[in-house]
Amino acid sequence: MTDLKQIRLFLLDMDGTIYLDDDLFDGTLDFLNYVRSVGGRYMFLTNNSSKSVDKYIEKLAKFGIESTKEDFLTSTNATIVHLKKKDYHKIYGFGTATFRQQLIEAGLPITDKLEDDIDCLCMGFDTELSFKKLEDACILLGRGVDYVATNPDWVCPTWYGSVPDCGSVSQMLCNATKRMPLFIGKPQPAMVNLALEESGYAPEQAAIIGDRLYTDIACGINAGISAIFVLSGEGTLEDLKTSEVQPTHIYENIRKLYEDLVAE
Repeated sequence: MTDLKQIRLFLLDMDGTIYLDDDLFDGTLDFLNYVRSVGGRYMFLTNNSSKSVDKYIEKLAKFGIESTKEDFLTSTNATIVHLKKKDYHKIYGFGTATFRQQLIEAGLPITDKLEDDIDCLCMGFDTELSFKKLEDACILLGRGVDYVATNPDWVCPTWYGSVPDCGSVSQMLCNATKRMPLFIGKPQPAMVNLALEESGYAPEQAAIIGDRLYTDIACGINAGISAIFVLSGEGTLEDLKTSEVQPTHIYENIRKLYEDLVAE
């Protein structure tokens, strides 16, 4: 097991890991200050494709956390990298207006209209979901277009419980069309690989921290880095008993992780 005091690149999930809705978890600021104090770097990795990086920067600023675009990697970033390797004529952007705008700004041929020349359906976590989008998706999947989605998360945590995330909507469409998408974000290693490439750190110097075994922790394992499971969000100790995915480290919350890192 890797000594976490030797880690210099910490890849942080956000929802359920460092905050929940508008409540910053105790210990988050201390942890971030610790990383800086040892000459390390932290980056925020999220599967939530409904918001732009600018929105996340604004949100963290309200918590007293200064950040720049270079501090973030989202499932949208990884999906853009994937889509740019293809040569699609037109892509149906199934997601929020913000999600579609990010794809457009990346130079991708995006539409939100049902058109004859669409050859790919790209789905994100859609907090603006409508039946018309579901109907369009069923028509396109029936035509046999390529099918890509940002993330397989079943739910997104909220202060009152959870709401259906991209994975749940994908499953609903599968019930109707018998097709599932190629998921790009966590647990696929693409986001971690991008972080390692951009930061210059080696895998043995990196760790991912998250609250979901099937996305955050699986992503770390798949990328060959340390995977720290925190019990402050979706995942529980009960989940560990039945999961094939096992973290390298487990903590109650980010406060407990911080205290372990600074302990003599």
